[in-house]
Amino acid sequence: MTDETQVTYLWHEAPVPPDLPVAKVHGYLVCPSSGRVLIQDVGGTMGLPGGTPEPEDEDFAETFVREAMEENDVQVGPVVYLGYQEVREPGRPPYAQVRMAGVIRAFDPPCPDPDSNGHICRRLMVPLQDAADVLGWGEPAAAQAQAAARVAESEWGLPVDSPAAAGYVDSD
Repeated sequence: MTDETQVTYLWHEAPVPPDLPVAKVHGYLVCPSSGRVLIQDVGGTMGLPGGTPEPEDEDFAETFVREAMEENDVQVGPVVYLGYQEVREPGRPPYAQVRMAGVIRAFDPPCPDPDSNGHICRRLMVPLQDAADVLGWGEPAAAQAQAAARVAESEWGLPVDSPAAAGYVDSD
């Protein structure tokens, strides 16, 4: 007997296949001065910045940057595609959740997310190696965070190996 509520997440460091629809674009935003990554906290529910691609978005990077500003009031600099998480759940065709990495340029004062009935996301900054545990997403998130760390070090020279301690950045 199988558990019909079981959802499977498969991480791929590759382009999304053309026949796999993309439902969400989320990512790891790294602070260049602290080497920490942003985890959004909405009433104790932790997640990565991001959301649903809109028809006006030219690409995944545009979706990611737009959602980071809408949800977290964060200005984003360079952005890199990391891969995608294939999601398989009973009663639904497989779909993709794209993962990106980006550099935080600046934190703007927190404002309500226009798509969340006025919620303000708290901005928890944690070391990349702690992101999977804070998110509670297991091995796929650990592999994604490792990919983000590789990019942050090799592409941007960011100090992710010796980041500052975790903490919230909720004001300007």
